[in-house]
Amino acid sequence: MTAVDADGNAQGAAAAPGRLRTAIRRLGRLLPTPTGTPFTFCYGLILLGTAVYADFGDQATVSQLLRDSSTDAAHLTEQPLVVLVASALWVAGGLYSAYGVAFALVLTALERRVGGARTAGVFLVGHVLATLATELPVAGAVAAGQLPESSLHRLDYGISFGLMACIGALSGLVSRPARWTMLGVAGAMCAQDLIELIDPLASAGHPIALLTGIACRSLIRDGLPGPRRLRRPRERAEADAVPPAQAAVDAEALRGRLAGPVVPAPPRPRAEGDDPRPAADTALHGR
Repeated sequence: MTAVDADGNAQGAAAAPGRLRTAIRRLGRLLPTPTGTPFTFCYGLILLGTAVYADFGDQATVSQLLRDSSTDAAHLTEQPLVVLVASALWVAGGLYSAYGVAFALVLTALERRVGGARTAGVFLVGHVLATLATELPVAGAVAAGQLPESSLHRLDYGISFGLMACIGALSGLVSRPARWTMLGVAGAMCAQDLIELIDPLASAGHPIALLTGIACRSLIRDGLPGPRRLRRPRERAEADAVPPAQAAVDAEALRGRLAGPVVPAPPRPRAEGDDPRPAADTALHGR
């Protein structure tokens, strides 16, 4: 091994801990923290607790709690505020649901950009509007006799509506490739739900929530710095160019600094026979 190889290996070994710390720091920014993303962190702990209880608790009690938390038309008529909040405390699928992982990643990214209050507002608006937009027509159809009364009672809970709204809002705050990737994946999920129609109301609520989040993008961007755009070389040259008038002034000032202050010439000693009178007087008397 040569000395150059030894120096290269030593430098690589010295730089490895720094790269590892950078990778850990970047990975940590993807996950919620109590100081960086308090809303997502606290809300995530609540969802984790309810998911653990749903998987390992008494199933009879869990089923009763889910029925009481359901945002079906009957519960929305009797106690709307209670069920709208309670239904967002459960993750459909429990610990093994992909919604939990998506919740942590999406809401963390959104909260780091716009803060906890706006993130909570987007989630709440998407959750409430999508729920009302899907359940109120059912209540109207039952009242009109087009659906049986049993349609008023169904199991409807979870965070998917609020999550879809946050995805729509976050898509306006990331780079263009990431934006179209997010919207493409979310749109494909909505299309699959509408094709399969396993749960018609949830299938219709997901695109409504996604569009709600997209509509909120202009609201949550107010007061935030706009994205930086890389300028082309010609644009940079035009921005850095000095106007002609300013260039002339700068050149004149530079010549003045280089020439230095103007020193008056010393007076010439008067020789014999010179007229001591000023030249103006001489000219005046000679006219």
